[in-house]
Amino acid sequence: MPSKTIALLHPGEMGAALGACLVARGLRVLWVSQGRSAATRKRAEAAGLEACETLDRALAAADVVLSVCPPHGALDLARAVAAKKNFRGIFVDANAIAPASAREIGRLIEAAGASFVDGGIIGPPPSAPGRPRLYLCGGAREKIAALFASTHVQAIALDGETGAASALKMAYAAWTKGSTALIAAIRALAQAEGVDANLVEEWKLSQPQPLRESDAVPGKVRKAWRWVAEMEEIAASFEAAGLPGGFHLAAAGIYGRLAAFKDSAAPPPLDEVTEALRKPSPPAKE
Repeated sequence: MPSKTIALLHPGEMGAALGACLVARGLRVLWVSQGRSAATRKRAEAAGLEACETLDRALAAADVVLSVCPPHGALDLARAVAAKKNFRGIFVDANAIAPASAREIGRLIEAAGASFVDGGIIGPPPSAPGRPRLYLCGGAREKIAALFASTHVQAIALDGETGAASALKMAYAAWTKGSTALIAAIRALAQAEGVDANLVEEWKLSQPQPLRESDAVPGKVRKAWRWVAEMEEIAASFEAAGLPGGFHLAAAGIYGRLAAFKDSAAPPPLDEVTEALRKPSPPAKE
């Protein structure tokens, strides 16, 4: 395999794990240290990534940029790369964004002289073969898929126009994360009306799956803060397809009320989660 240098923007939990897979293949993986937190630095060092102080330097050295960030930051990150006008490699957006957002990013990147690959990640950070799947579409999809050969990441090249990988991610997360928001809200409603114990008993008799899913909610709320924008991107995806997006906008509101659990050291009790849901979100600051 030819030598490649990848600029990973930015090494969060998923990004650092993907970077570690690439490092294990013998690839040089850079990350931009300027303005990043101590926690990010610790993750990057543990993954074997090479610190590069500025975005300019990282782009000048890189053949591939891999963007893995919270959905609300994806467009701004692409704009920052495009504005430098010094990157002529392949930009991979692997964020949980709507197909329309992916296409907008693709236009920005290609106008700046680079190639664009749309990506969508399904599954947890890689810890076993085939987990997660990285879906890719675009002219250079096979080249990017080849970077992950023989790693725990299963890279899958899709046919279709730019946005196909993002559309698949949106459709998948519409259920997995949308249903988590719904089940959490259902438990909060039942508790507010004093029928939660009755609901749990009825689920035991007729629908055990919702009970298992609600029991799993506390383990997921640490990521609620980043799922707000993902629900908004899913809502936009539905609306662009002529479908109502209101369900996932409501899910965004649910996750917004749970955003304070971001730094929880351990999963909170379910009662604490549902209590947070029953409290209105604070008004936005002007």
